[in-house]
Amino acid sequence: MKFSWKRLGAIVYKEFIQIKRDRLTFAMLLAIPIIQLILFGYAINSNPKYLPTAVVSNDQSEFTRQFIAALQNTDYFKIVYPNTTEKKAARLLKEGRVEFVVNIPTRFTHDLIQGEKPNLLITADATDPVATINAIAAVNGLAPQVFNLQFQRGLKYLEQTAPPFNLMIHAQYNPEAISQYNIVSGLMGVVLTMTMVMITSVAITRERERGTMENLLAMPVLPLEVIIGKILPYIIMGYMQQFLIIAIATTVFAVPFEGSIILLLFCTLPFVAANLAIGLLFSTLAKNQLQAVQMTFFFFLPSILLSGFMFPFFGMPEWAQWLGNLLPLTHFLYVVRGIMLKGNTFIYVLPHIWPMLLFTLAVILIGLKWYRRTLD
Repeated sequence: MKFSWKRLGAIVYKEFIQIKRDRLTFAMLLAIPIIQLILFGYAINSNPKYLPTAVVSNDQSEFTRQFIAALQNTDYFKIVYPNTTEKKAARLLKEGRVEFVVNIPTRFTHDLIQGEKPNLLITADATDPVATINAIAAVNGLAPQVFNLQFQRGLKYLEQTAPPFNLMIHAQYNPEAISQYNIVSGLMGVVLTMTMVMITSVAITRERERGTMENLLAMPVLPLEVIIGKILPYIIMGYMQQFLIIAIATTVFAVPFEGSIILLLFCTLPFVAANLAIGLLFSTLAKNQLQAVQMTFFFFLPSILLSGFMFPFFGMPEWAQWLGNLLPLTHFLYVVRGIMLKGNTFIYVLPHIWPMLLFTLAVILIGLKWYRRTLD
């Protein structure tokens, strides 16, 4: 049989008809490239600026105000707490709500004018070294000339090439700027997201494709019972994965574990439940296992890009941060990095627990709405 362009054209035409019928696949073929372009073009930034900063100012003067203004003019610092206490600043740093804390000591202006080179402390959250390294370099270059304009007004004797004060940078939680600490600890959330969503996304679609859905629908059970019954076994599998990741992270990569493993296991439950719920929702929406897997990747792509795992979270524009805060992975990364690297207790991770619980509840309600007790 000779090659026939006519037969080839017929097969190609048939495939286009099939693609047209599978509207979900066709939509994803168009949507995924657009999402990638938008995220990589606008949201992803390896040189983050406007990082949230808190100021503990024990000395209010023209010099201190000039220094704070100079920090903001570098575009790396965004003063969101202009005059807070040391206790609150430490809490903000632990919760991940600020990246820097500027501590201006008492008598700073007096010692500066006297030429005694006072200390000025900047504490950085170094759990993600990529987020802070450029900002630290900018403030180090800023120190020698920040007060030159003021010195020319009768204090020219203080104008010199060396900084008139000692700028002390304290890279907290990861002073050696080891990137593996940030990446390996974050991988716990990424792996759980990928596997939990994918496993459950084929749960009901597999029942439908194998013809066992009739037996499931004929059982005297409520939709909520079906959903919870399918989620519970995979929660155990999620914890097995977590133990494996913790063991490898601490032994192979020497990632420190400063907090409580019991607290981490407790905080993992709402995260695992959120991912299992979204996977089960996909399985109720998809007509076959292929569509369920496609939905999984459609959810996984923005999760890994907008959560702060690959790129600094505060380096993204506000609209991207708003979307990222809707994702369970964003909050779980704060939890796992806070417990492992900062030694956070429950009070510090609580602000990231309730968004995951709220997400789970919303997804379960949507899943119950779409779940059908009759076959189409």
